[in-house]
Amino acid sequence: MRLDDLRPTENVDDRRGQGGGFGGFGGRGRPMVIGGGGLGLVAFIIIALLANGGDIGGLLNGTGGGQSTLPYGPGAQSEPASQEDQAAFEFSRKIIGSTEDVWTQILAKRGIQYQAATFTPFTQYTETGCGEGQAVMGPFYCPNDHRVYIDLAFFNELATRFGAPGQFAQAYVLAHEIGHNVQNILGTMDNVQAQLSSGRGSGATGASVRLELQADCYAGVWAFSANRQFHILETGDVEQGLAAATAVGDDTLQKETQGRVAPDSFTHGTSEQRVRWFRRGLSTGDIDQCDTFNTRTL
Repeated sequence: MRLDDLRPTENVDDRRGQGGGFGGFGGRGRPMVIGGGGLGLVAFIIIALLANGGDIGGLLNGTGGGQSTLPYGPGAQSEPASQEDQAAFEFSRKIIGSTEDVWTQILAKRGIQYQAATFTPFTQYTETGCGEGQAVMGPFYCPNDHRVYIDLAFFNELATRFGAPGQFAQAYVLAHEIGHNVQNILGTMDNVQAQLSSGRGSGATGASVRLELQADCYAGVWAFSANRQFHILETGDVEQGLAAATAVGDDTLQKETQGRVAPDSFTHGTSEQRVRWFRRGLSTGDIDQCDTFNTRTL
């Protein structure tokens, strides 16, 4: 990727080194928790739901989660970042900054003001507006506090475990999560909330899958617009993004973890669907082409 003309975001809350080695959250790298280029809203809610007595409404409305027990905040111990981690941090700031520039322009044409998400890198775990966030969840977006959370070590896992190396693969992950922020601004998440709360959001054609595929399409829209404005794409970049989309499809992850595919439990869509919707956004640059909620064929 060519990053020379990208402006790094100033909307940053750097929490790296303020976590710790709390083993109770389980080991890093469970395939199910990356959920599709970042865990995204839905799988995060499913995990957090277990800690909130089944109260999904509280999570979405910002009232769930109870009192945090995480050692984050004033007085938390901070550790210096490694050179690799710092490079990932600076790269991510530029990608997030470019999403701000792109989506501000796109939404302004529709008379909508873009509200930037706060880029919040952390180490292992942190408190969020949606409950306690954990690195094993992968990158995720919380609609209650308008933040994208990521433990930057995830990028290593994306490359080594899931076979999707390269900066554009990482950019796809971040742009997907920003896609959820766009959905939040446009009211899409409010419309989906009732379906998720009633348990009708899962399955191969459910609201969860449609929400995630739309975020993939929005990631493609960002790439189209960012390349036109900042000339970011180089040879092989698109293939990296497609490899990432393929790696995090529900069917691919289920085959790896359980040896079979169970469409009724899909939350993000198949690899083929994720690639196709990402391509649609990338080839058109038109958010009107990303309406996953009014189409029979996903």
